[in-house]
Amino acid sequence: MPEIVVLPHAELCPEGKTFEARTGESICDSLLDRGIEIEHACEKSCACTTCHVIVREGFNSLSPSSEDEDDLLDRAWGLTPLSRLSCQAKIGEQKLVIEIPKYTINYAKEATK
Repeated sequence: MPEIVVLPHAELCPEGKTFEARTGESICDSLLDRGIEIEHACEKSCACTTCHVIVREGFNSLSPSSEDEDDLLDRAWGLTPLSRLSCQAKIGEQKLVIEIPKYTINYAKEATK
């Protein structure tokens, strides 16, 4: 199982986190399962950019992006060549280092439990 390193994020993961993930699972599901409440306003249907992440290490081991994902990413805050929508990016066999951007384009955040 590949290792996932989440870099510190002031609100969602202040200390950062390292864990093992399942190959084939989306980055978003993997983060949510570990208590990192990344936004996913479209309920993981590839219709927004709130789950945007930057894959600092292991980018090429992810499943390829679709044309829909690439089109949506153009609207993401802080877009980089290493950006992916975490709901669409499936984990491969390599270690990943994930950065969650400071902002999203979501104007209202849902209350969490």
